[in-house]
Amino acid sequence: MGERRRVRILGVPMDLGASRRGTDMGPSALRVAGLAGALRGIGLDVEREQDLAVPAMETREAGRAPMRFKEEILKTCSRLSRVVERVLRSGECPLILGGDHSIAMGSVAGASSWCRGRGERLGLIWFDAHGDMNTPETSPSGNIHGMPLAHILGHGDPDLAGIGGFSPKVRPENVALVGIRDLDAREKELVARSGVRAFTMRDIDELGMSEVARRVLETVQDGTAGFHLSFDVDGLDPAVAPGTGTPVPGGVSYREAHLLLEHAADSGAMLSCEVVELNPLLDERNRTAERILSLILSAFGKSIL
Repeated sequence: MGERRRVRILGVPMDLGASRRGTDMGPSALRVAGLAGALRGIGLDVEREQDLAVPAMETREAGRAPMRFKEEILKTCSRLSRVVERVLRSGECPLILGGDHSIAMGSVAGASSWCRGRGERLGLIWFDAHGDMNTPETSPSGNIHGMPLAHILGHGDPDLAGIGGFSPKVRPENVALVGIRDLDAREKELVARSGVRAFTMRDIDELGMSEVARRVLETVQDGTAGFHLSFDVDGLDPAVAPGTGTPVPGGVSYREAHLLLEHAADSGAMLSCEVVELNPLLDERNRTAERILSLILSAFGKSIL
């Protein structure tokens, strides 16, 4: 019998990148739902959990409009990058609980840095209703949670793009966007020019999630050491997951999401994973957290039979 997979849960209770409060409580909601025990229940070793300290919004000034709370987000993501890389070096799989989606700049930087140290590169699955490819120049709000993928790809603010000391973190041809259906006008141009593979809700409707999952995994594993999964709760249909601050109707169904994550687990290539934009303040008796917990289990190998 092989060695049991070891998982390290990292909580990043940050809502500085969003306009609606509450995502800082996302890690707690998943813990209340019983995440660690459920992972152990499917045969994983869950190491001692770790949280990163994040300042509360009320204790800081928002700063310049194009990038609200930039310095605090930069500091948190830089620290997260180092922690994720260290966890991967120890042979554990980082499971990062957000927080808003700006934390992905740190998560992906850490996973990519670990790959670079081995002379390899990283693939990226970005599950989201949005493209998250605005830059400070194109963002209508100045909220950094709408910009992380642009910075991961090396665009936008040099400080945010340079987390970990290098840029870009991933090649666009190894990035797959899944479930997108709500993009700003200028953001559409950025996505089209970027070279990433985008699977919109129309693609999922026409091709079916099984075929989309096959193409996604082909993209993120093409010449890579494996992939990071960045799972934004708002990629799901709001009827499935009401507990998120930026819901967009017409999203991925519960069963479609399970199928995508089951395929991801079957690949054996997931190096790290994060769940973001879970907002318990907007949830219904922790229903969204409980459903996300079930989806996380699929990503880590739970099967029906």
